[in-house]
Amino acid sequence: MFQKRLFPGGIHPHKGVNGKAVTGVKPIVDAPAPARVVIPMGQHIGAPAKPVVKKGDLVKVGQLIGEANGFVSANVHASVSGKVAAVQNCVLANGMESVAVVIDNDFQDEWVELTPAEKPEHLNGEQLVEIVRNAGIVGMGGAGFPTAVKLKVDTAKSAPDYLIINGSECEPYLTADHRLMVENPDKIIDGIRIVMLALNIKEAIIGVENNKPDAIEALRAAATENIKVMALPVRYPEGGEKQLVYATTRRKVPTGGLPLAVGCVVVNVGTIFAIDEAVRLGKPLVSRITSVGGLVNEPGNYRVRIGATVEQLLDACGGLQDGAVKLLSGGPMMGAAISRTDIPVTKATSGIIALGKEAVEPEESPCIRCGRCMRACPMNLAPAKIDAAMRMDNYEAAEKVGAMNCIECGCCTFVCPAKRSLTQSCRTAKKVINTRRKQAAAKKEG
Repeated sequence: MFQKRLFPGGIHPHKGVNGKAVTGVKPIVDAPAPARVVIPMGQHIGAPAKPVVKKGDLVKVGQLIGEANGFVSANVHASVSGKVAAVQNCVLANGMESVAVVIDNDFQDEWVELTPAEKPEHLNGEQLVEIVRNAGIVGMGGAGFPTAVKLKVDTAKSAPDYLIINGSECEPYLTADHRLMVENPDKIIDGIRIVMLALNIKEAIIGVENNKPDAIEALRAAATENIKVMALPVRYPEGGEKQLVYATTRRKVPTGGLPLAVGCVVVNVGTIFAIDEAVRLGKPLVSRITSVGGLVNEPGNYRVRIGATVEQLLDACGGLQDGAVKLLSGGPMMGAAISRTDIPVTKATSGIIALGKEAVEPEESPCIRCGRCMRACPMNLAPAKIDAAMRMDNYEAAEKVGAMNCIECGCCTFVCPAKRSLTQSCRTAKKVINTRRKQAAAKKEG
């Protein structure tokens, strides 16, 4: 039965690097409110928000401090009340810089006046999109794509068949979504119903890996007849949109296409929770659940204010243990290694993981052409060929063998016996190809 639900490729990280058992049983706790937050304007895919406050301004929790600056962009709100100390650049987990609004917390936790939707069950698609856009909601699974763009569906032409809810959380160490499903099943089901009604979708499927039986049980107890909770086999990267659509519906998203092309809209459980809060309570997105695991003294899942720094979050967890050699923002498969702790937590920070000697990158050796990377790739690519082309600066060849279809899941690097940085090669190739495309387009316009 379970084998029928598997997608092509993928891996099953062994228990030694899984790390879920420790934090998956711990209830969500509130991280202490920091004395200062650094809130980036660019914490989502697309154009960074434009600051609408200046140094010296007094702000309240939930107040708009950054306005979406384009169609693919997202509003940004204050996560504490207090005074704007600066509007300056900060460094993000991916190494890029972003303009940020720095706020000194007055610890009054004074909120702006919230305006819940009057009749949530009667929202249409346009009204829902407007609420989500105003609330600054983005994909909470780590991608950070503005949710208002994803939900902008022309239901008059063709309503999607399925709303697919990603509760897979297949990345090792991360359990934030797991605990959210266990502790807030009613709000998640309510958020699903709101989106279904607004987008005229008749059926929803919540995909949850079967290593989370407590979450499956909680959601099934809360679900209505047209919302199905599907237990999926444990297989990374089950949480990828294309992989999840295939696993739950057997529909194959075309190369270069989106789930909507096969009648599906995919939303993370954390995003659904944020939508429910925005609709029912009028709350913008100012905090998120973040897993803190690995070599920390008090691993767990923490509700943390957007703009708190990694250092502040680690302090809330009792600090690092001896032997920690690498910090990751996100999980060990797709997360970014960070070399400093003044990096702010953003809407897309699903986890902060501290790893030990197992994280030291081994010396790579020549490719032995074993084909393991091809068998593990969920996109049916040949990572070794992309790697070889990239190392020769032959990006045309890399593009021809599918570099742009790579989802950067890390499966190829994980299984490579030669310890080659295949995922990094694919990531580099994609960046170069995209840069060249933009340069070519600018030259053509000029």
